[in-house]
Amino acid sequence: MSDEKNSGNDLNDMLGDAKESAKEFANEAKETFNKASGDNKKVLAGILGILFGSFGVHKFILGYNKEGGILLGITVIGFITSCLGVGFLILWATGLIGLIEGIIYLTKSDEEFYNTYQVGKKAWF
Repeated sequence: MSDEKNSGNDLNDMLGDAKESAKEFANEAKETFNKASGDNKKVLAGILGILFGSFGVHKFILGYNKEGGILLGITVIGFITSCLGVGFLILWATGLIGLIEGIIYLTKSDEEFYNTYQVGKKAWF
């Protein structure tokens, strides 16, 4: 009878350890997935910032809708006023902002990018 109780306790201990290990594995998998998602956003936001930065696409990718709308609005104003000559300066400036931010995104380490732009929510530069 004593052997049956010991084997029952051993089985419960093993099941408890297995459950704990499964929870730890699930938490590590979630953390890895979240970091991988941030890496994908880093590369995508960086490339779109370089190519289409004046439209604020890289800001929308990172979830900065207000800042993306500001860049897009200024670019539209630049297109409208380009017949006056001032618009070309505005378009150049918004394109330069996107280019600089795209380069900054791509040169940061994955962890630094994640902490700065996704956790810290730093919107500009």
